[in-house]
Amino acid sequence: MKNKYKEKNLKQLYYLPITIWLTIFFMIPTLIIVYFSILKKGVYGGIKSYTSFSLDAYRELLTPELMYITYKTLEMSIIITFIVVIISIPTAYYISRSKHKNLWLLLIVIPFWTNFLVRIFAVVGLIGNNGIINRFFMTVFNLQNPIPMLYNKFAVILISVYIFMPYAILPLYSAIEKFDFSLIDAARDLGATKNKALLKVFVPGIKGGIITAIILTFIPAIGSYAVPDIVGGTDGIMLGNIIANKMFVLRDWPSAAAISTVFIIITIFTLIIGGKNADKQ
Repeated sequence: MKNKYKEKNLKQLYYLPITIWLTIFFMIPTLIIVYFSILKKGVYGGIKSYTSFSLDAYRELLTPELMYITYKTLEMSIIITFIVVIISIPTAYYISRSKHKNLWLLLIVIPFWTNFLVRIFAVVGLIGNNGIINRFFMTVFNLQNPIPMLYNKFAVILISVYIFMPYAILPLYSAIEKFDFSLIDAARDLGATKNKALLKVFVPGIKGGIITAIILTFIPAIGSYAVPDIVGGTDGIMLGNIIANKMFVLRDWPSAAAISTVFIIITIFTLIIGGKNADKQ
């Protein structure tokens, strides 16, 4: 009995550091953001006072402009997530079955060692008006003007797919490595076609990896700031840019906090849905 009590206390002690970390760097900042979102904006920016409560910031979220940008942010995030996962599944499958998997994994991990902004500008150098791709098309197809691939939604989606793909490939690779491929052979022996075996046996078998890939792509995509700020122009603006503008340019802290609160709710909702699906598996 005494040993069990000791073991229980030790377990609680192990959880203490992460509990303190999450409380200081997650729970408290989150509560501050939510609190600021229900305060009145000051005459010269910031907040009026710590006791001047108002829901004006949330009412502003219902304006046509912010509703449209919210819709566009969700739309682009879903498209980015869909493309990333669809490409990452066969990529992870190929890596797991390859004889040179260690080399491929190294190539997947290398971008993590490179600065985020450097990776963005590397792609800008490829798809810009004077980039390699446009020069190729102008030379081969004798085009008079370059194809506009920057400062629009296309550029945001393309670069985001490139940036977030490693986050999806790694959990998918891990799930595929654990998958028992003899199940596909068994399905084929029972009369299933190759495509049907993959769809009915393989995909459900790596469901946990797919859910993790979706979460690791969708959450950073929906909160993206740097990519739309650099290559989005007016067409590719997202809510992350609106938050930065309201916080640092307009100094409308309650409005920025209200939009951030919506982000937090979407993130928590995504994690809950993903967790429930993972538990079902």
